[in-house]
Amino acid sequence: MNKFKIDINTQNNLLAFSAGVDSTALFYLLVEKNIPFDIAIVDYAQREQSKDEVIYATQLAHKYNKKCFISNYPSEAKFSEKEARDYRYNFFDAIMLENSYESLLTAHQLNDKCEWFLMQFTKGAGLSELLGMQMQSYKNGYNIVKPLLEHTKQSLKEYLLTNNYKFFEDASNSDEKYKRNYFRHNFSDKLLEQYQSGISNSFEYLEKDFHSLFSNSTKRVFEQLTIYEYNKDLNIAMRIIDKDLKIRGIIISKATRDEIVQKKEVVISHKIAVAIVDEKIYIAPYLKNIMTKEFKERCRVNKIPTNIRGYLSTLEDFIY
Repeated sequence: MNKFKIDINTQNNLLAFSAGVDSTALFYLLVEKNIPFDIAIVDYAQREQSKDEVIYATQLAHKYNKKCFISNYPSEAKFSEKEARDYRYNFFDAIMLENSYESLLTAHQLNDKCEWFLMQFTKGAGLSELLGMQMQSYKNGYNIVKPLLEHTKQSLKEYLLTNNYKFFEDASNSDEKYKRNYFRHNFSDKLLEQYQSGISNSFEYLEKDFHSLFSNSTKRVFEQLTIYEYNKDLNIAMRIIDKDLKIRGIIISKATRDEIVQKKEVVISHKIAVAIVDEKIYIAPYLKNIMTKEFKERCRVNKIPTNIRGYLSTLEDFIY
């Protein structure tokens, strides 16, 4: 019996697969624990072995009776870590929605979490950014589950080697021109080698504190409009806003946070409207719509922020 606890309660799951240590370990752990899933892989064609990784993915899928979704990164497209990540998650998003999967499973582990924490810490970040890697989150109508966050990469590699499971190692993970690799090799891996237990406990305590911060806030959701009620503490308001925007795929800068606190009504990147009015926070897509005088008056009476009204006018069943 292995030491890995995998907590997944859904039946229709998609595993983000790469054939590397982490996703291969998660593949076999899911098989061992009889958790149903299919797999999806992207071939970026940036390395010679990428074709072999895709072949391995299809072989595993065939052997264990799984569907295997494959996407080839466009040869003419610009390649960077950000573009690759955006392409990958757009691919996953389409599969999730088209096939009604409940949960997207990713193989992020404790080293990734520590690396992320340190990178955000050096940039200047609040609690929601520092703890950006959560075991479970929700996006676009489905769950995103990271069941390996309590386990180190080394423990996953030892599991694969012990069981003689094949996996690939990406040589680009050693290239320190990528910021994440620099942090991994110089800081997070070394810290975990010496202080794994303490770091794991700290993450657990911080996450409990994080959830306690929001225990007195409530929210109402109307399609893409979310209204939060909170205790008028602007620090809590900004943590709520940070968390909501991250789910929408937006990470805001300190300057934007300061602008929200000062102005209370802000449009971010011409896309998302954020407003704070008394004990309420409004977040919605920013739209410029023609509105009737009656509608504007109803919004004024109900203290609906001006930058929210355009999107609100598209909702037929909104309850003030």
